[in-house]
Amino acid sequence: MDKYYSSTVASWYAGKNIFITGATGFMGKVLVEKLLRCCPQVQSIYILLRNKHGYDHIQRLETLLNFPIFANIRESDPNQLTKIVPLAGDVSLPNLGLSKEDADTLRKNVTVVFHCAANVRFDQKLANAINFNTGGTHRVLQLVDTFKQIHAFIHVSTAYCHCDIDELEEIEYPTPHPPEGVIDMCAWMPQQALEKITPILLDSQPNTYAYSKCLSEGFVSQYSCKFPVAIVRPSIVTAAWNEPLPGWIDNLNGPTGLLVGAGKGVIRSMHCNENYNADIMPVDIAINAVIVSAWHVGITRPNKAFVCNVTSSSDNPITWGQCLDMGRKHLYNHPFSVCLWYPDGSIKKNKFYHMLCVVFFHLIPAYFIDGLLLLLRKKPFMVRVQERIQGGLDVLQYYTTKQWKFSNKNFKMLNNLLIKEDKTVFNMNCMEIDWDLYTLKYVLGAREYCVKESPETLPQARKLLKRLYYLDRITNVCFIVFLMWIVYSCFGPLLSTIDYGFKSIIG
Repeated sequence: MDKYYSSTVASWYAGKNIFITGATGFMGKVLVEKLLRCCPQVQSIYILLRNKHGYDHIQRLETLLNFPIFANIRESDPNQLTKIVPLAGDVSLPNLGLSKEDADTLRKNVTVVFHCAANVRFDQKLANAINFNTGGTHRVLQLVDTFKQIHAFIHVSTAYCHCDIDELEEIEYPTPHPPEGVIDMCAWMPQQALEKITPILLDSQPNTYAYSKCLSEGFVSQYSCKFPVAIVRPSIVTAAWNEPLPGWIDNLNGPTGLLVGAGKGVIRSMHCNENYNADIMPVDIAINAVIVSAWHVGITRPNKAFVCNVTSSSDNPITWGQCLDMGRKHLYNHPFSVCLWYPDGSIKKNKFYHMLCVVFFHLIPAYFIDGLLLLLRKKPFMVRVQERIQGGLDVLQYYTTKQWKFSNKNFKMLNNLLIKEDKTVFNMNCMEIDWDLYTLKYVLGAREYCVKESPETLPQARKLLKRLYYLDRITNVCFIVFLMWIVYSCFGPLLSTIDYGFKSIIG
């Protein structure tokens, strides 16, 4: 690791104590690993961990460090992992649920804060989204405001927090409503009343996640005059490009769920404009931007928030149609071992046509399979699965049927500020991404890390795909013949009567 000691960015982090919320999330894991591996002289990394599923913060840290992305550090420099200090807490609780001793430790030692914690579910209730995302951000800021010395506070937001704006600049935007007022309202208003006014509050925002993140930025802006602040807005964060492992992904959110669902033959239609840009951002580039943003505001100490849109569409664009074509090609070469049907879905620009396909290729087969399961006295599940999938697609399709333009001058400026060595270690150059090769890594990563299928299963998976192909073609032929029989049965007698009548008239 000596090669990183001369790095300008890594040198800035030397000796610093860091506090991270959301360290067990997808981006949080990559952030912790990257800091330990490429900024090896950090003093310590405090991470906030809530008790979950019966596991306390110590047990959750053990689980975190057992993820494959930490294997390199475990083997090369395991002492680095001892720098991680788990703290029991929860951003949804007052004072983050920290003990007095832990809170005092943070106040005395921490100089850099990364706030990554967020509930990323798009369909969550308004009160939950506001409490965790907006209220959580406010609680973190209130605590950080008591720190003895803060060099940088980084708020990880999203490029889609202002969906009502077609062209998003790297500036602070006013919130649609006072965030404090919305938090108070969600605290006292009955759930039934909140559900009724939620559409009015959201207005042009597509979901409670985007709305709560929008309000969160309002709080961050309020504190930007007190300590150096950066708001980092990644677009659609996807699997790792190169680090910590090519194709690393640990969840089925967003495009990953589509990839796996389509690859298993469960998703066969999606409402999407294939000509619109898919502004996807590999997680390693997004995390590099987060780390470098802290370095930048720590050095420049701006008196207002530094805003960075971590987006790719203006520099190295890829459309949804291209994503589908590349994904299909690599899925056929590297199929999943367990598939419900042959993966032959497509995107539909016309919503009515898409809904017809949903009925014929999603719902009817689901009811048919569940009917067979009932006959076999087994528990049905496909209708329930399809309903969940359709709910997820309905939310995601908002982003695939609309086009945004993102300004990312600050993002490119950060890359230009780096010395040559840092441009390699903290690579943020989207122009270097070969989307076809990246898609291959993505497919292999989803296969290995999400659905837990090792490369050794590929030969058998390819045999299964071939059988499913022939079964799909036979089924299609039978379906066409069946439709023709229905048409003939319904309209054949009528046509014969018309033909007889016509002959009678002319004969």
